[in-house]
Amino acid sequence: MRKKFADQDIEIIIGNLLRAGVIISSSIIIIGAIIYLWQSGHQHPDYRKFEGMNNTFYSLAYVMNGVSKFSGEHIIQLGVLILIATPVARIVFSIIGFIKEKDNLYIIITFLVLFIILGSIVFGIKA
Repeated sequence: MRKKFADQDIEIIIGNLLRAGVIISSSIIIIGAIIYLWQSGHQHPDYRKFEGMNNTFYSLAYVMNGVSKFSGEHIIQLGVLILIATPVARIVFSIIGFIKEKDNLYIIITFLVLFIILGSIVFGIKA
């Protein structure tokens, strides 16, 4: 008798998830780049002074606010955030697969990896 989810089924789901995440994020980044070039492509940079990145990219709320205003820079940032979230989603789906298989060792190891990555994301954000 066949299990509900075989190892191969889980691998296919995870592979499709990773593929979809990369395609979606790349598409959003390309759309954002086109909008950015359309909005700001005529400006010439002043290389005599350095201007750092503004604070609107440090918060998801600010990024989404910029996306709602069709800011090309913010749309690009949204694509990058989706690209970063793709492997995290893969880890979550791996945990689900290991729970269905009742593989306790890999559940613990994968949870540990998830906590390390989420901790790095949370504590790495600039306040």
